[in-house]
Amino acid sequence: MADLRSPVARVRGLGSAKSGTSHWWHQRVSAVPLILLTIWFAVSLILNAPADQAHVRAWVSSPVTMVMLIMTILFGLWHAALGMQVVIEDYVHHEGAKIGSVLLIKCLAVLLAVAAVVAMFRMAFGG
Repeated sequence: MADLRSPVARVRGLGSAKSGTSHWWHQRVSAVPLILLTIWFAVSLILNAPADQAHVRAWVSSPVTMVMLIMTILFGLWHAALGMQVVIEDYVHHEGAKIGSVLLIKCLAVLLAVAAVVAMFRMAFGG
């Protein structure tokens, strides 16, 4: 069967939707740091489990810890939004519901990311 894609589309590896390969790569790229960050977060939780609130607040206030926590939140929400988008695109067949659901998932991910980062800053800097 003949390949009906243009030469540029064949080189870029894009299908008819022009975004499938890119979406697949974004999912994989977000998974790699998320694995490492999740391991770091789990170990940190275990090490800080017996600590009191003042110790945890000091731990979160550390610049390295805060950057790692923010990266964990952002990569986690990005990865989750990408995964939910695939599920919605595969199983929701009404076009309007599909577009609305994907938009809702993306807006919810942004809202949760902002809320989590604000909560961390408030915890770290008082408030």
